[in-house]
Amino acid sequence: MAWPDGTGRAVGTPLQPSVVYGAESPDALDAIYEGRETGFTYAREAHPNAALLAAKVDALEGLSGGIATGSGMAAVSCAIMGLVEAGDHVIGGDQLYGRSLRMMTDELPRMGVATTRVDPTNAAAVKAAIRPETKLILVEVVSNPTLRIADIDGIAAVAKEAGILLVVDNTFTTPRGIRPARHGADIVIHSVTKLLAGHSDATLGYVCATDPALNERMRVFAVTLGLTASPFDCWLAERGIFTFEMRYDRAEASAALLADHIADLPGVTKVLYPGRADHPDHARAQTLLKGRNGNMVTFEVAGGREAANRLVRAAPNIAFAPTLGDVATTLSHPATSSHRGLTPEGRAELGLSEGSFRVSVGMEPPELLCAEFEAAIRAAQG
Repeated sequence: MAWPDGTGRAVGTPLQPSVVYGAESPDALDAIYEGRETGFTYAREAHPNAALLAAKVDALEGLSGGIATGSGMAAVSCAIMGLVEAGDHVIGGDQLYGRSLRMMTDELPRMGVATTRVDPTNAAAVKAAIRPETKLILVEVVSNPTLRIADIDGIAAVAKEAGILLVVDNTFTTPRGIRPARHGADIVIHSVTKLLAGHSDATLGYVCATDPALNERMRVFAVTLGLTASPFDCWLAERGIFTFEMRYDRAEASAALLADHIADLPGVTKVLYPGRADHPDHARAQTLLKGRNGNMVTFEVAGGREAANRLVRAAPNIAFAPTLGDVATTLSHPATSSHRGLTPEGRAELGLSEGSFRVSVGMEPPELLCAEFEAAIRAAQG
């Protein structure tokens, strides 16, 4: 029985979970596959909810032809594994997201792709790492969890001079903070799971190149490996994007207040927030991000693991969870989550200790957040 038609039009976006789509004839199916007609055939290849979500992120980034994927790491895989081959060399920032780092250190080398990690705040170091076989550079605008600011403009100039692709993961900063393609990025990545979707109920990614030919190569890779975005998750994320800018602005304002508040508390040995004058990349952040300092705050308390345990137990209203970008504030501990794969010495090189925490500020009233964290930090000191 056919779907019932009517004279009214749905206000909300329809959810289309169908795995397959019928065609009226073999010629019609050919026309879809060959791009002469717009349509859908099989959900692993494309479906309406993914197409709509990708188009909305395209609009935010000022791009076109983006691909919705099943996760942020699926998007990273499209951009890296979908475009490199054995014998190539990849440069990555030394403070990439944990699984991106694992791809750099474990997965790419076993497939014959050499990798080098460099400090993305230093464009000269990136240039020095380039080899004749270097294919691309992967960086994040703001590092996790130390919130260092990459020299995107400098790296873009280096990449362009060398004829190398620049891939920028814009998850932390979002298009509200920066549009990397305007700064020379060839490919932009998002974990849509985070701030864009914003409710910790959808696992998704997005990747888009400025070159349509690269988009097609990544699309084929995604379809072949089944990096498919769920229609339901796309539907949830597309709904979340309607409130994205409001959520981002509210969380960003609260993050600035929280960073300043906890910086003066006893037992706090370090606070990292790009909007603070004591941040090591404060000047670059203000120039590059134009005052959009984001919703992430990292801080350190004295007392090591015992103090860290006391702090978490004393903050029952803050979810202790390895995520970010929710409407609610979340707290994570790099030593036991994102950076647990590093040795204590390796974490120390990045400036992380057992007392380091990362806060993804949400939409709660800032006075409540400040009070909750003040109580928890005081409890951490016994």
